[in-house]
Amino acid sequence: MELSRVQFDVLVFLESQENQAFTQRSLAGGTGLSVGTINKTMGQLKDLALVKNNRLTPEGRQALEPYRVRRAVFLAAGFGSRMVPITLNTPKPLVRIKGVRIIDTLLDAVCAAGIEEIYLVRGYLGEQFDQLLYKYPRIQFLENPIYNESNNISSAFCARYYLKNAYVLESDLILYNPRLVAKYQFATNYLGAATERTDDWCFEVKNGCISRLKIGGKNCFQMFGISYWSAEDGAKMAEHILQVFESPGGRERYWDEVALGYFSKEYRVEVRECSFEDIAEVDTFRELKKLDPGYRG
Repeated sequence: MELSRVQFDVLVFLESQENQAFTQRSLAGGTGLSVGTINKTMGQLKDLALVKNNRLTPEGRQALEPYRVRRAVFLAAGFGSRMVPITLNTPKPLVRIKGVRIIDTLLDAVCAAGIEEIYLVRGYLGEQFDQLLYKYPRIQFLENPIYNESNNISSAFCARYYLKNAYVLESDLILYNPRLVAKYQFATNYLGAATERTDDWCFEVKNGCISRLKIGGKNCFQMFGISYWSAEDGAKMAEHILQVFESPGGRERYWDEVALGYFSKEYRVEVRECSFEDIAEVDTFRELKKLDPGYRG
């Protein structure tokens, strides 16, 4: 059964508040939708037997299954040169900030969302990632033997057959809001935070969808490296990553450029809004010292 976006949002909210009954007004408050929209949508869902007495039915749960995130792919092969000297002996995702490994903030959120298939692409000091298995035994490692000869498209190339119904996560992000890694997703999307100006990778957005990927801009969305790929788009990506990777100069590309640059006309990628309080990327050793005074020496 194909759901509308509003139907999806209401069902997801009800699923997240299991065994609780809601009035139409409290549903509106919880979903951010108007009372009128809630009344109309709840009527539709009742007619479809997806909701009864303002609670999710077994049929409602089944209707959400096509939107369930099935797997998570972590890109964690790189050296992290701007984090020297700390990365001389430790891969950047395993660096601890106030005692917590950077990647743990992401893995904890993935596990909390009930995502059972977890793939991690490793390269630099790859054997050190074995330590994660004590806490996260479901991780399956994918080896990237050319991480030092290419950009992160080589890691996406290694994981290209695991992108359907999947999150792809850059492993050097600190996730402060684990709810950004949700159990269900409606459509292919990238995380982005609205900003007046940035010198980082960013999106231009039109009608809620990414229209251009670029470095630096005004009145745009700063890109954060967590994306979701639907079953259809994930299948297309496997072939498109291969094509770009094998093209002249393709190994020097960033994997994000595949769908948002080379093959942008073949994808409809939404921006999923977040804030700068939700997530952060530690790019340099200087930034690390600001976050954790223990590195100041």
